Amino acid sequence: MGFPFLAITVMLKSRSGGQLIVDALQIHGVDTIFGVPGESYLPVLDALHDSPIRFIINRQEGGAAFMADAYGKMTGKPGICFVTRGPGATNASIGVHTAYQDSTPMILFIGQVGNDFVEREAFQEIDYRRMFGPMAKWVAQIDRADRVPEYIARAFQVATSGRPGPVVLALPEDMLAQTVEVADTLHYTPVQAYPSPAQLRQLRSMLEAAARPVLILGGSGWDQTACTQLREFAELNHLPVACAFRFQDLIDNARPNYIGDVGIGINPQLAKRIQQADLVIAIGPRLGEMTTGGYTLLEAPLPKQTLVHVHSDALELGRVYQAPLLINSGMKEFAHALSQLGQLKNTARWQHSVAEAKAELHAWQQEPAIFAKENAPLNLWRVVQDIMRLAPADSIITNGAGNYATWAHRYFRYAGLRTQLAPTSGAMGYSVPSGIAAKLIAPERTVITFAGDGEYMMNGQELTTAVQYRAGVIIIVFNNGMYGTIRMHQEREFPGRVSGTELHNPDFAALARAYGASGEIVLTTAEFGPALERAIVHTATHQLPAVIELRYDGNLITPGATLETLRQTARNTGK
Repeated sequence: MGFPFLAITVMLKSRSGGQLIVDALQIHGVDTIFGVPGESYLPVLDALHDSPIRFIINRQEGGAAFMADAYGKMTGKPGICFVTRGPGATNASIGVHTAYQDSTPMILFIGQVGNDFVEREAFQEIDYRRMFGPMAKWVAQIDRADRVPEYIARAFQVATSGRPGPVVLALPEDMLAQTVEVADTLHYTPVQAYPSPAQLRQLRSMLEAAARPVLILGGSGWDQTACTQLREFAELNHLPVACAFRFQDLIDNARPNYIGDVGIGINPQLAKRIQQADLVIAIGPRLGEMTTGGYTLLEAPLPKQTLVHVHSDALELGRVYQAPLLINSGMKEFAHALSQLGQLKNTARWQHSVAEAKAELHAWQQEPAIFAKENAPLNLWRVVQDIMRLAPADSIITNGAGNYATWAHRYFRYAGLRTQLAPTSGAMGYSVPSGIAAKLIAPERTVITFAGDGEYMMNGQELTTAVQYRAGVIIIVFNNGMYGTIRMHQEREFPGRVSGTELHNPDFAALARAYGASGEIVLTTAEFGPALERAIVHTATHQLPAVIELRYDGNLITPGATLETLRQTARNTGK
């Protein structure tokens, strides 16, 4: 006897394309979006009016995209950004490029001309597939409103699965106004690979046969559990752990096994240790130019060291370096598998190297002699020591690109996951937006931004966003009156021929006060600690940002050299 077929009727409500987009974002767990409004996506703005999603209104699309990238780094969920067509999209492209190189989950929505105007070079029209193709995981245009749920579900899936990264979706104006009846999708589920038992057995054998192993951590896709499991495995087996460029927060830097960062300005002793290792296990980082010291720490394509490379994207494995063991795995999946290996045999052969490497790191982080030698009124090394002394251990430190970032990279000790936000892409203008985003995401934590004077001016207008949303970030502006990194290279290559690197700056403290933030100028070492204490109290009490401008001698370009010594060295070598 059969069962009668029961017809189930699902009542679908007619919705516009704009409403479908906002509904889909809510289904996928979006709580915050960043953007600059535009007439090209008015139906989305209207749908957001009645939505619980928080829309952070930015002052420039580059700042909005950087904030979305910072959100993706902080949460592991796609950062969402909305911009208008043409100029809005081009401004936002810097954030997409950063998210791609940094492997950050992100989705950029761009208003687009209507389908009836397409391919006519209509007002602000751009073919976004061609524009963003090389810097995004997937670029598409939603031409029909009934496919909005499908496209957005796929966007979240692509952005978070395998190697995380950015997705770009163009939204034609006429599609956003269409009304259709269509069902919603389920919440997305990220997919990651997992190491095989055979790979884990091979890894164990390689470790137990090694005499000088080194671990290098990096990349995205980590969570606190994965970081803890990795740290516990390293400590159990006395393994030295370094972190790739701008991923120093994957392990508490105070732990005995942390031996330094592998990136720009690497400790020469750490570089030597990696070059002399017989086994390098790179877990998560792309083995690109920054992490490999311009492809010198590891020779390409066949390193002298035995190499194990673990990465979430199979296409990244073997891209530059061939290795006897390449493992396609997510970071959480690999850390869990690694934790099951337990204690290894023969760890006594390398156990001494952890303390030796840690001692080398401590020596590398001592106060540079340059400040005493130059009789400098403002000691930037002591500035960093004051920050570590006065700010909570879980403070979030953000920075962009520039020589000033050396003080954050070399001397600051990060307390663990989500205490560092910086672009591995080397994008200038990242510091201020990322600091504001971090404070909006984690308002209970202290956020301190390192910003160069040239770098600050690229997205400093977002300070008004911080005031508007009461994001009490502390911004430290390193004012040396120049584009310092370029000037440094200029003195090395063309000594004494200064061109295009001098800056005339505003009074950053006064400018901050004009925005509604607090602002102070620091000229001496003794002034900084009290200024920072006042900033911490101000941001906590008023939930408003604070700017501390450090004015110092631009000759003090790096911890190890002045512009004068660089110039003289170049002249002596015949440059």
